Amino acid sequence: MDHVSPVDPFVEARLRMVAEQLRDRGIRDERVLQAMATVPRHEFVPPEAWGKAYEDHPLPIGEGQTISQPYIVAFMIEALGAEAGDTVLEIGTGTGYEAAVLSRIAARVLTVERVASLAMRARENFARLGYGNIVASVGDGSEGLPQSAPFKRIIVAAAAAAIPGSLLQQLDDNGKLVLPVGSADLQELQLLHKVGGQFTRTNLGGCRFVPLIGP
Repeated sequence: MDHVSPVDPFVEARLRMVAEQLRDRGIRDERVLQAMATVPRHEFVPPEAWGKAYEDHPLPIGEGQTISQPYIVAFMIEALGAEAGDTVLEIGTGTGYEAAVLSRIAARVLTVERVASLAMRARENFARLGYGNIVASVGDGSEGLPQSAPFKRIIVAAAAAAIPGSLLQQLDDNGKLVLPVGSADLQELQLLHKVGGQFTRTNLGGCRFVPLIGP
């Protein structure tokens, strides 16, 4: 079942977003494209921003945080390569958009948000829209969720100055971690693949995220 509002005036805008901003720019994973075509991004931003919800740029969601541009969400999720049976750990829930997209691909999404008011809004969004396979918690995302580890897939929506060791430890063998790494001014999106206890690292290009705040 598609999780959209009974009357959704943004269907055409969302399909145009998928065609022009994602498919035309190289996103090829049909599961990602279908999820992005299904999840109503406007439901995750303030009502005054609904008219811009399907434009290809970040939008403020309060508390000094943003919802990432659609292309970077699709790009990161495609790189993550989650499978249908996976439980995905997401760090940086915000109001829940990326977790909602992931929930259409993976079996379960566990997501951690530092700002309690945003986590509450995310939970309200998940309940209202019927996303029952997402569990949102409040905490320090740099510590991951050790009680639920290991994870085949971990995705981080905030830039770490260095890759948190806790997330590396919680990554299962043959697991993948996607996260931005760097300073406020210079960040790289990185993909780490763990095989036999060893990590290979791939630079996926420059990016710009809010900082990941550790202890």
